[in-house]
Amino acid sequence: MNDFLKKLGIEGENLGGFGGEWLGSGPTLEVITPIDGSKIGTVKQVTEQEYDKIVGRAHAAFLKWREVPAPKRGEVVRQLGNRLREVKKELGALVTLEMGKIIAEGEGEVQEMIDICDFACGLSRQLYGLTMHSERPEHRMYEQWHPLGVVGVISAFNFPVAVWSWNAAIAAVCGDSVLWKPSSQTPLTAIACTKIAAEVCETNGVDPAIFSLVVGKGSTVGDKLLHDRRIPLISATGSCRMGYRVGSVVGERLGRTILELGGNNAIIVTPSANMDMALRAILFGAVGTAGQRCTSTRRIIVHASIRDELVNRLLGAYETIRIGDPRKGDTLMGPLVTRDAVSDMQNAIKCIKDEGGEVLYGGEPLDGSDYPGGHYVKPCIAAARNEFDIVQEETFAPILYIIGYGSPDIPAAARDSTTNVADAVGTDRMRAEIHEAIRLHNGVPQGLSSAIFTCCLLEAEQFLAHTGSDCGIANVNIGTSGAEIGGAFGGEKETGGGRESGSDAWKAYMRRQTNTINWGTELPLAQGIKFGD
Repeated sequence: MNDFLKKLGIEGENLGGFGGEWLGSGPTLEVITPIDGSKIGTVKQVTEQEYDKIVGRAHAAFLKWREVPAPKRGEVVRQLGNRLREVKKELGALVTLEMGKIIAEGEGEVQEMIDICDFACGLSRQLYGLTMHSERPEHRMYEQWHPLGVVGVISAFNFPVAVWSWNAAIAAVCGDSVLWKPSSQTPLTAIACTKIAAEVCETNGVDPAIFSLVVGKGSTVGDKLLHDRRIPLISATGSCRMGYRVGSVVGERLGRTILELGGNNAIIVTPSANMDMALRAILFGAVGTAGQRCTSTRRIIVHASIRDELVNRLLGAYETIRIGDPRKGDTLMGPLVTRDAVSDMQNAIKCIKDEGGEVLYGGEPLDGSDYPGGHYVKPCIAAARNEFDIVQEETFAPILYIIGYGSPDIPAAARDSTTNVADAVGTDRMRAEIHEAIRLHNGVPQGLSSAIFTCCLLEAEQFLAHTGSDCGIANVNIGTSGAEIGGAFGGEKETGGGRESGSDAWKAYMRRQTNTINWGTELPLAQGIKFGD
């Protein structure tokens, strides 16, 4: 353990602030691994005065960085990606140790960082603006995009490095500097990433304060960040409750926000679904990262005719899940992040029962010699109704709700994936039942990720139509969990409406400017207005 921590620059005691220099004279934060409850190290958090110093330095770095040509900014980000390649194993191991993800997921998260650096490098040559035809003769009109300023990034524990990179790599090529406030549960991964970024910047003669860091309490440093007018954009990942606070405070000062908040993600499983594919997608979506992803699968909306088959297969699959130390190669599910998370899961299970639901599998905490000091649970499958209060919430734990739709009296032919469902049961009935499934799917406050498993084109297209899924991500025959960096990531409703990562999400990190040039000798006004003739 000591060797990989040292390679990342992590010591027993660490400073939690960086703005060209390392600072930290505030309260000491102990970092505990959820694997066995042991201490990894400590972090000296920043004071409010140190916060002000770091933000000032980040703003000064921005003023210089914005003058660097975008492709040269992209080159620095490309080198950051290469440096991450060199420490992928070590940084992935730190993600596992600090957050509890299994090894494959920890290293996969670092791969996301590498991929977004590659994407951002190419993007640095594609920050396009449009040209528009002016209504006035001998005029040219176009738009361009300028760097915005210091971008504040508030990240959550469940993706301790990837979310920062989605923001930081894109913001950097856009000419912005970044101020990162990580989760107090995972500050060491943030310190390691900031040291890597600083090293790359220094190698290129760039002010390393373009990638700044503040580890501190939300009630002090976090609150200052939200109110700080020097920070025009806050990108925040966390709970819906946190998002309401961020949106309200930043909105009051007319700042911008990118909000990536809770998900209550569902998979619709129709009679024609490929059951093997659906089963694999549900298993990873519900159990991966111990159900602690914003894209985790929370609800299965399954047709009544195949409900029993799907549940029985899920019960069998859940029995095979290897739970334990995420550092072991054969582990499929590690711990929850804190003891409080275990308690939250137990409270949710009690609510399920109180509202009339039924626990079909698991849910209990695990302890004993196989789980010393950690926060382990059995994943839970529960029969529920969509309108249950607890189902309307996002419990950040591996609880999967089974919700039925449709009528069980469906011909066997309709369950054959090679058969047109509409031909087997009639178009009207098929359309009515898929509308019911979509209504249940959309009947929660959150709107992040969604999926349908079907071999019927009509059902798939209905799910993707204007009247279909109301989520920011909608998939067909792919699960809810895991998204490619090339697409803009984010959701609707209480998920916040923000977009990060790919597509044209870069525009949120820049300011748009419309330009008109008069290359003639007259001064015509728009809309044909005549003035002073």
